[in-house]
Amino acid sequence: MSANTTTVDVRAIAPRERHPLIFSTFRALLPGAALELVNDHDPRPLYHQFEAESPGAFDWAYLESGPDTWRVQITKRAAAGTCCGGCCH
Repeated sequence: MSANTTTVDVRAIAPRERHPLIFSTFRALLPGAALELVNDHDPRPLYHQFEAESPGAFDWAYLESGPDTWRVQITKRAAAGTCCGGCCH
């Protein structure tokens, strides 16, 4: 895990509280930073929710695929036409 990755382990969190926590954590990320989600099941429905709410704003990569633990890295992309954050201007 890099310094630009925030880990969110939702296994002990009530199901109704998981998605709001994940989305608020993602919104707080800087472009290029990532959220590492740790879950007890395949979070594929969450992927579809990200696609619906934030199309093109994230990259999704499975790091571990069960059967007991699922880990997914969700990286925030820079918005098109925005500054990369470097000092090139």
